[in-house]
Amino acid sequence: MKPKERMLCTLEEFSTAMLSALGYLPVAGVVLAVGALLASAGLGTFIPILKWEPLAFVGNLAYDAMMVIVQNLSVVFCVGIASFLARKDKQQAAMIALLSYLIFLTAGHTTLEQLGQLAAADPNLGLYGTGQAVVLGIQTVDMGVTGGILLGFLTGWIYNRTCGKTFRPTPLRIYGGVRWSFLCIGGAAAALGLASCFVWPPIQNAVDGLTGWIAAAGDTGLFLYGFLERILIPTGLHHLVYMPFQFSSLGGTLTVGERVYAGAYPVLMAEYAMGMPFSDGIRWMYVGFTKTFGYFGIVGAFIFCARPENRRRTAAVLAPLLLTASLASVTEPIDFLFCFLSPVLWLAHGVIAGVFMVLLDVCGVTGFTSGLFSSLAMNLSAGVERTHYPVLYLLAAAEILVYFGVFTFLIRRFDIRTPGREEQVPAAPKEEKGRFPYQKLLAALGGRDNIARVDNCITRLRVWVKDTSLLDEDQLRALAPEGLIFQSKEVQIVFGFDAVQARRQLEELLGVSALSP
Repeated sequence: MKPKERMLCTLEEFSTAMLSALGYLPVAGVVLAVGALLASAGLGTFIPILKWEPLAFVGNLAYDAMMVIVQNLSVVFCVGIASFLARKDKQQAAMIALLSYLIFLTAGHTTLEQLGQLAAADPNLGLYGTGQAVVLGIQTVDMGVTGGILLGFLTGWIYNRTCGKTFRPTPLRIYGGVRWSFLCIGGAAAALGLASCFVWPPIQNAVDGLTGWIAAAGDTGLFLYGFLERILIPTGLHHLVYMPFQFSSLGGTLTVGERVYAGAYPVLMAEYAMGMPFSDGIRWMYVGFTKTFGYFGIVGAFIFCARPENRRRTAAVLAPLLLTASLASVTEPIDFLFCFLSPVLWLAHGVIAGVFMVLLDVCGVTGFTSGLFSSLAMNLSAGVERTHYPVLYLLAAAEILVYFGVFTFLIRRFDIRTPGREEQVPAAPKEEKGRFPYQKLLAALGGRDNIARVDNCITRLRVWVKDTSLLDEDQLRALAPEGLIFQSKEVQIVFGFDAVQARRQLEELLGVSALSP
């Protein structure tokens, strides 16, 4: 395989592994959006029945039950990526990934503890802004999803190279196979946890050091604030950008009698409650603007750029994720659909978010921006004079259009495979009356002895063959019209959301649970 082809295959496997870990998020997003609607205090202003306590309880329960998935995406990535990359016994790889993730967390915690660097939790803010977080009950360095992603790929890579290991001496045989994989991966996880305590804090300190400059740099600083708050989400470093402004004197102070409010958020809520004009510190709360409105443009572009036959399905998948972003300011389910897939889109996302934060400030907007219904209710109650909310909603419409236009241009210009842009799902031959002929597919792939490995991503059955000269390309194209891709010795057959079932059917014909290359 040529270096360029190898690089493209590696990048595709990387992005596919990332997306495979997010396969359940659309379903979680539906429940999350419903929960946010039922528990919305702002929406209760317009729909009185939502103030009924049992209904609010159900909403909060649904919201919290799904939110725990979003809050623990790091472990989801670790397990999902490792199991996707594993070439056989995927369930074993998933179990080892989970165990190694616990080792990774504990190694980080123990290192911080031994060095006397465990941060003390604030009574109100917890560990926000300290560079540390509690993950699965273990306090360690806050790496966002980066730690889980790194460990997921590391687990998959080591597992494939160690799971077939055997030891000849009888007493040592028990340590062969997946147990040997666990020993190797566990050691690597401990080393990664240890290293994170020395590598990540300097990066956090560098980001934290920017906050003073941002505060003093006017609109340039405000742009950088909005840009970094979006662009750093995958690393978890975005907390270090907005927390000092929203919850410390860096974001402004307000003295009322003997009480001092410090930070943009406490000051804003105090001014709102006392009917006071909103101060300039509200600009640091504008990070909710893009979450509430911008994602309408992003999702609209994804749907518009999808293949015509895929648009309805794409809209059905993305709609609940959009509601979650706009109503609850939880954007990660959408963010991770394209932040690793296309750095160009992710960079544009950060730039647009930063630009509109500056525009809000220049236009004198001092309104609430987080949560579609809750911000609307608070803006209406605060009044036009205090918030200038008509300008806010005009800028919201402009941001939606800008996101839609920029993302549509970039997706088409660079042929970015955003949701819905996969090839058309092939129709089964008529003579099979709706049942796909897997026996014919196996024969077209050169027969059982020509199969090296079988896998799938979200929409494609992926088969690695030993000898490409044995492939019956005409038959393969007949079975998968407009849904066939050749990459060196890999054949990709597009099945849509039936790709998992297709892999299982083919493996059943092969008489194995998975194949190694």
